[in-house]
Amino acid sequence: MMDTDLLQLALFDPADTTTGAMELFPEVWAATQGLSSPDLMVRRESLDRLIALDAVNLSPLVAYVVATRIFEPNLELRRRVVEVLGKVFLPHETGKLPPPEVRIHLRGYCMLIERRGVLNLLEVADAFPDAESYIAAILNACSRSGAILAAVMSDRKMPLNLRQQAINFIGQVGFLDAIPALEKLEERLEARMNGQKTMPFAPLSVADERSLLPGVQAALILLREP
Repeated sequence: MMDTDLLQLALFDPADTTTGAMELFPEVWAATQGLSSPDLMVRRESLDRLIALDAVNLSPLVAYVVATRIFEPNLELRRRVVEVLGKVFLPHETGKLPPPEVRIHLRGYCMLIERRGVLNLLEVADAFPDAESYIAAILNACSRSGAILAAVMSDRKMPLNLRQQAINFIGQVGFLDAIPALEKLEERLEARMNGQKTMPFAPLSVADERSLLPGVQAALILLREP
């Protein structure tokens, strides 16, 4: 009897496989299902297999399912998910993009991402600076991410590190609609800076949000560039 893995490898040829047919292969289907396993090791191995088969770049269904792992609780695995998804929107080394069907389905999911999903992306950016370009590509595909980032940036209850990440991506991706929120925050922070100069004896907060000011100013410069 022919070994199952060998049979699947013989059938599976990414160069000859048409977009949309990938999910028909048992190995791809099993790995896609494994992404929802409660076992972290199974989820990790499933993503490894999908990456090895290049399934995310060839199947709209697989890309969509992988996108749901933006809510992956394990930060390291979530970072790998972000890289895989971000690469769908970025030109490959060959200069080519994945098929339009894959990008359309993935963009459709990204447009549904709410505040929690954006916060998950910011957590990855804070822990893994090398993932910045992938996160920027995903945020750029989400029509509501600019407004969400502006809200996170202005929320004093949010950790400063995530607010700073929100500011960085507003400038990097180019969310022009966030300019009024940035200007308002800049004005408030500058007023606090001036107030501290006139009353140097006033106590400082341990996590002083005035540290956000340089990032706010840098983002405004980027957004105001012609």
